[in-house]
Amino acid sequence: MIELKDDELIFRFPEIHPDAVFSVDFQRTLRIPDDNREYSLPPGLGNFPLHHIDDFSEKLPTAWEQHGGVFLPMYQAEALWINFNGDYPFAVKIAAGKIDAVTGKSWTNKLKGKRQNYLVIPDQPWLDGFCIAKGKIRQFIAMPLGEGYTAEEQLTGEAEFGGIQIMAFPMKREVYEKLRTRFKLSVCDAEVDAEVIGRRVSLEMGLAPGGVMRQEIYEDEYGIDAWETQAHSRCFVHIA
Repeated sequence: MIELKDDELIFRFPEIHPDAVFSVDFQRTLRIPDDNREYSLPPGLGNFPLHHIDDFSEKLPTAWEQHGGVFLPMYQAEALWINFNGDYPFAVKIAAGKIDAVTGKSWTNKLKGKRQNYLVIPDQPWLDGFCIAKGKIRQFIAMPLGEGYTAEEQLTGEAEFGGIQIMAFPMKREVYEKLRTRFKLSVCDAEVDAEVIGRRVSLEMGLAPGGVMRQEIYEDEYGIDAWETQAHSRCFVHIA
């Protein structure tokens, strides 16, 4: 079950465990220079607003209705980073335009452990961009679809999807209970400091790889078998 509340996407799996909840929000930030030099993460400037597609269907592209989900308005001069909050472990796949942000390969619905194609929450508190090498990412920046700049167009030659795709797999109940008993898991205390709607949206955006920053993608210490692959939720986040 996915809920939109206070500009956050909340993923819940009560059928797996009462604690199986985490949330995602999208932080507005500054674009760093694309000059192949490494930069620190610029400050968060607040959440991007999120809106249900169904609430504005008459003003949005038809393709968005088919995908469903939510959308956020974003200026081309802006960048974003994805913020995760929650204590229960999840395997989370992130893609932009159906290009996997962790591997740089085409999207697949399956978790892959040999070459990890997902993030582990709450170990990974945020994601700043596309992973291009161990410890290095390229910032998520907004570019119009159809002009050849997005990661999707650079890798596939097409501008079909755009936006952001999120897919979440909760940890198996028995694995979580064993971990909680063995290690006395407690609440994670890591925190991150951190008028389009009134008219028809005509400009669809996608995410392109921007300037280089250093960020570690944490390896899965639980193992691929810890995740409940039969229970998952996915959401399409469109960008206007």
